[in-house]
Amino acid sequence: MQQLKRHGALSEVDETLLIELEHNSRRVTAGEILWQEGSDVELFCVLKAGWAYSFRYLDNGSMQILKVYLPGDIIGMRDFGFSKRLAGVAMINAGVICPFSPQHLCQLIRTSPTLAAGMVAIAVRQQAMLTERLVYIGRHTAQQRLGHFLYEIYLRLRRIGAVEEGRFQLPLSQEQLGDVLGLSAVHVSRTFSMLREEGLVLKERQEVFFPDPGALAKMVEFNTTYLDEALPPAFLSSD
Repeated sequence: MQQLKRHGALSEVDETLLIELEHNSRRVTAGEILWQEGSDVELFCVLKAGWAYSFRYLDNGSMQILKVYLPGDIIGMRDFGFSKRLAGVAMINAGVICPFSPQHLCQLIRTSPTLAAGMVAIAVRQQAMLTERLVYIGRHTAQQRLGHFLYEIYLRLRRIGAVEEGRFQLPLSQEQLGDVLGLSAVHVSRTFSMLREEGLVLKERQEVFFPDPGALAKMVEFNTTYLDEALPPAFLSSD
């Protein structure tokens, strides 16, 4: 709901429709597969607690992680309009999901133009995050790749109040970070050491600390537009 509120004022009807998406919640375990690539598109879900990721398996048996989902995110929107899943989704740690059907989503879109515009905005911004990471994987150093990804996670967590004095939890393993960034686990470990030596990123187990977030953002040339730009008012007009 918080994501959609950022894209426009919600009426009481809109908020009721969104609350209905979260009626059926269930607990999920760390590593649990929510769905596999190629399976039927039977539901989407709101991630109420925990972290998740979407993934594709490559022909050589390796994995590419496409998107990391945080609490409050809607999972599965990129499959909307398809009969089969474009990617699998798995939990990183234990959490809570609220599944809802494609029919429910269609009803919500038909009922509220504001929510329809907000859903489109969420899907487009998820695609923008994927595009930004693709650029970094192809054209930047390992330090910039890792630093950019960590700073993006930092900003997303700060939105939901999960950052305290520059510190946040990062439940991704080094292997998973490698699958996100196209690096080996050893390379990820070495890159963390380099960022530590430069005083940009400190990591202790699953806790990450940015001594100077601004310095890290400058080093990775971070542009917040793809995360923070508000939906143009014309998109929310019912005229």
